[in-house]
Amino acid sequence: QVHLVESGGGLVQAGGSLRLSCLASGRTFSSYFMAWFRQASGKEREFVLGISWNGDRTYYADSVKGRFTISRDNAKNTVYLQMNSLKPEDTAVYYCAAKDGSWYSTPQEFRYWGQGTPVTVSS
Repeated sequence: QVHLVESGGGLVQAGGSLRLSCLASGRTFSSYFMAWFRQASGKEREFVLGISWNGDRTYYADSVKGRFTISRDNAKNTVYLQMNSLKPEDTAVYYCAAKDGSWYSTPQEFRYWGQGTPVTVSS
């Protein structure tokens, strides 16, 4: 069982930066793929970034390449999302998620989810 809690969301101007954190409980955090998804109002939840259990592989959606990065600290049971050069279209609720097994980027493959943290980017 993994319990996830996101933090760090808020209001930022376009071009600004935010760092989101996701704190996980559970002894097996280091064995899970971790990912960030987002869901804008009226839209489906979409994959943003993912990271392997030891951080040696990362996965990015084309829309955030070069602007967002994902990292993890297994000693702290935490995964991070660094968002730079934010755009109004990045406005969404951002969710942290965890899965075991093989990597997939579809939300249905992820077993554990946080409650989400809202990010609003003003123009």
